[in-house]
Amino acid sequence: MRVLLTGSSGLIGTALLSCFRERGHEVVRLVREESKMSEDTLLWDPEHRELRLEEFEGFDVVINLAGENISTGRWTDEKKQKIRDSRVINTHMLAELLARLEKPPSVFISASAIGFYGDRGDEELTESSSPGSGFLSDVCQKWEDAANAAKSAGIRVVNLRIGVVLSNKGGALSRMLVPFRMGLGGVIGSGRQYMSWISIDDLIGIILHVINEESLTGPVNAVSPDPQTNYHFTKILGRVLKRPTIFPLPAFVARLIMGEMADALLLSSSRVQPKVLQESGYQFLYPQLDSALKHLLGRK
Repeated sequence: MRVLLTGSSGLIGTALLSCFRERGHEVVRLVREESKMSEDTLLWDPEHRELRLEEFEGFDVVINLAGENISTGRWTDEKKQKIRDSRVINTHMLAELLARLEKPPSVFISASAIGFYGDRGDEELTESSSPGSGFLSDVCQKWEDAANAAKSAGIRVVNLRIGVVLSNKGGALSRMLVPFRMGLGGVIGSGRQYMSWISIDDLIGIILHVINEESLTGPVNAVSPDPQTNYHFTKILGRVLKRPTIFPLPAFVARLIMGEMADALLLSSSRVQPKVLQESGYQFLYPQLDSALKHLLGRK
C-alpha cells in the first residue's frame, strides 16, 4: 500500500508512520519546510511553489493529520487564526489537489475532533448529533467541509472525529503524569464534565480499520465506548498510579491560567460514543479506561 501522510511529526503521525513501515507499506510524508526534506518526503508549499500533480499520482491512501497544536500557548486572536487556517485552508487545498488527479487515492482520511459537538453536558453524542457552538466547533465544521472537493470527485472521504488521545509518549496524559505522580493531581472544575478519550493503540487500529472497511464514509467518532467524567478519570488515574488525588483545580483558576482555552479543553463536556465504528465491527483493544491506562503506564 502506498500512503501519503501529513502531520507525520505529531503524536498520532509518528505512531502511524512507525506502524505502516513495520507492515511494509510505502509512506511518503508531506512536509512544509525544505529543511525537513528527505528521500521519503514531498514538499507542500502551494503558496510559494508550483505543485507538480504527477508527484501526487498513484497513492492508495491519503491521511491528513496536520494542524496547529491547540493546547500550547494562550488563545490570542493570532493563535486562533493559526489553529483555524492550518486545518481549514490546508485541507481545502489538499482536497482540491486530490480532486484533480488522474489516479486519485481510494480514500482520503482527514482528521477532525470531537470539539465538533461543543459543550453538551451529559447528552450522549453520536455521528448523527448536531454540531455545537463555540470556537472549536466552528473550526471542526469548517475543517470537515474543507474536504468536500475530494468527496465531489468520487473519493471516499472519512472525517475522523478524534477524542483526547492517551499515549505514554506525549499529549494530554504525559502532561497529567507529573502532578499526579507527585500526589498533586485532582478534579478540575466541577468534575462532572465528560472526557471522551481514545488510546493511541486503538486510534492506529481505527485508522487501519477505516482504510480496509470501504463502507465507512463521512464522520467517524474515534473515541472509546467508555467516556468518563473528569471526577472518575481523576480517580481511575490516581488508582492506577497508586497516588492520592486530593488537590482540585477550581474552574476560575484554570481560566486565570489558560484563558479561553480552559473552557474549551478542560471544562467543557462531550460524552461521545463510537456508534459508526461499533456498527462496522471494530473491536477495541482497550475499551475501558482502567485497562488502557494500565497498558500505557506499564501497570498490572
